[in-house]
Amino acid sequence: MKILVITSVEAERAAILRGNKANPKFDVVVAGVGPIAAAIAATKALTSKKYDLVINAGIAGGFPNKADVKSVVLASEVIAADLGAETAEGFSSIEQLGFGISTIAIDHLQVKKVAEALQTAGLTTTIGPILTLSTVTGTTETTLQLTKRFPLATAEAMEGFGVALAAKEAGVPTLEIRTISNLVGPRDKAAWKIKEALSTLETVSSVLVEVF
Repeated sequence: MKILVITSVEAERAAILRGNKANPKFDVVVAGVGPIAAAIAATKALTSKKYDLVINAGIAGGFPNKADVKSVVLASEVIAADLGAETAEGFSSIEQLGFGISTIAIDHLQVKKVAEALQTAGLTTTIGPILTLSTVTGTTETTLQLTKRFPLATAEAMEGFGVALAAKEAGVPTLEIRTISNLVGPRDKAAWKIKEALSTLETVSSVLVEVF
């Protein structure tokens, strides 16, 4: 089995390589930040080599009361939360506008298998929708808007939809796995646990070697 792992920054890639001890089964690529960069990097990789699975992995913000800091979130679906239009009545998704899709479902059996392995390894793991946003949430107002529109959302990040769409177009299964460094809401850098989230990501990577 050959697996493509897409991260946004080098620190995430390094954590994954430490965790899987640079296992040759995994190609770990730094795509850059945001869904466009992620989609381009994933597409380039998927057209240059045959892969059996694509994983978007990294750290993320967790929604309060859904995913705690230093825990793990597995996407049940990946949602491009800001792909659409503002209207007088509120936000309209790209589906409501009739122009495309903003949600990609993930194979629930694959997700369940990974979640069970992570939980067995002692990692607090939640399954639920992960939002992709081009702008990270930084206010209470935006947090409330997102939770109203997506009440089941567990986390937000910036690359998942781009990776998932590239994988979908290539006909390759995909996963999004995030470790939580902070809660979604007002930006409070003093409360961020990036080092701890990267450490958890390293552990996640070591578990994936056993799963796949």
